[in-house]
Amino acid sequence: SNSNSHTKDVFLGLSGVKQIEKKDLVLTSKNQTERLTRPSSSYFNLNPFEVLQIDQIKTSFRQAQKAFEAVDKAYKLLLDQEQKKRALDVIQAGKEYVEHTKEGKPTIVEEGDPELFKQAIYKQTMKLFAQEAKEMHERKRQREEETEAQEKAKREREWQKNFEESRDGRVDSWRNFQANTKGKKEKKNRTFLRPPKVKMEQRE
Repeated sequence: SNSNSHTKDVFLGLSGVKQIEKKDLVLTSKNQTERLTRPSSSYFNLNPFEVLQIDQIKTSFRQAQKAFEAVDKAYKLLLDQEQKKRALDVIQAGKEYVEHTKEGKPTIVEEGDPELFKQAIYKQTMKLFAQEAKEMHERKRQREEETEAQEKAKREREWQKNFEESRDGRVDSWRNFQANTKGKKEKKNRTFLRPPKVKMEQRE
């Protein structure tokens, strides 16, 4: 289903994050910001392929476009204070999940290793975001199904109403036709039954 496919895509993306981080450590937000705002950046940034760090191959361009759309979406979400608060709440929930015990069990990662602790929070946070995305997608699907069912019921009611009105119209037309036909027959019969005129004989 679309919901399962959506969730699968989310978790596939999460599984690839660690590999991407190992593959290219220079792709950090700080380094990218410095690269795009360095001296003479206005000159270097004239080349859109240089800005996006891609070649002219169409596949790379499509991937860069998808990446830009993701960045643009995230930026716009954070401009919305309600959406920003929601994201911060999810991050806080992920942190609290890792920090505290669950059902009497010890913490998932010992706080003695800050890096592992940070990674555990990151992974748990991503799981919560994925779970929330799945739930939102499911709610959207249910709303669409409800809307579709309501529209279908409305169309059926309109069809039934039009059918009944059309049927009533056909019945009225048939009755009028029968009444007119009956009236013509009676008039015609009266004409045939009229007695012939008798001429009076003249006397000589």
